[in-house]
Amino acid sequence: MRPLSAPARHPRPDRSAPRRDPAPSRIAYRMQRLWLTPAIRTALRVGLPAFVLAFGVGIYLADTERRESLGSVYTDLREKIKNRPEFIVKLLSVEGASPDLSEAVRTTLALPLPQSSLDLDLEAARARIATLRAVADVDVRVQSGGILQVTITEREPAFVWRDAAGLWLVDETGTRVAEIHDRNDRADLPLIVGQGADAAIAEAQQILLSAGPLLPRLRGLVRMGERRWDIVLDRDQRILLPVDQPIAALDRLIALDQAQELLARDIVAVDLRLQNRPSLRLAPYALAEMRRARGIIPAENDL
Repeated sequence: MRPLSAPARHPRPDRSAPRRDPAPSRIAYRMQRLWLTPAIRTALRVGLPAFVLAFGVGIYLADTERRESLGSVYTDLREKIKNRPEFIVKLLSVEGASPDLSEAVRTTLALPLPQSSLDLDLEAARARIATLRAVADVDVRVQSGGILQVTITEREPAFVWRDAAGLWLVDETGTRVAEIHDRNDRADLPLIVGQGADAAIAEAQQILLSAGPLLPRLRGLVRMGERRWDIVLDRDQRILLPVDQPIAALDRLIALDQAQELLARDIVAVDLRLQNRPSLRLAPYALAEMRRARGIIPAENDL
């Protein structure tokens, strides 16, 4: 007989079977959380392929013949590139330097030309040129057309300095520029004399600026004891400046000379070292005349 009730579309679950838990297992949960960590994801996406690549390259280069072959290919390729005509330097050009300094630059570099610009150490070349005394600044670069361009900023001599070693040209900072053998080689520059004179160039420049009316008679400045200056004029006259405020003392003397023509008299030296007691040193003839006028020397002793 057929049953009167319709068969069930979905069978009833077996209540005796254990129920399935939809939550992931503990291991699966930890793996999912680990995969969400940025560092782990980066390591697997980037680090793992890089490791595989490095491992493969290491295995390939483990063979000595392969390494030598690869090195030979690299050397040949580099030689072909650096010996291309556009990389060959054929000419050294020096600008901004006097003929003597230009020759010194070429001698200092001593570059065998032609050679590839890839073999040139421009920084080392610049350092060698900078060791020359007359060079204030230098720029070295390779120009198109195979030219190594050296641009020099040369020190400008400001004084002739005489010391125990000889005659030197020094710039406004006291740096030696070059040696000369005769004062007349640079008669257009003022002369400074004495040990330590190069270290007091700034004060010497101020003295020269203040000594305007005396410049036609000026013979030079002498550094005394590395502390102060003496101004040497023609007729062997000397102005002894003080250690402190020499410019002010010189200004007072120039004003006095313009008013009374003090330096036109028969005076050997004007001592300004004591601000409140300047003194004059007369020439022997003037001193004898003064003593005779005062009756200190009898007239019959006059020679």
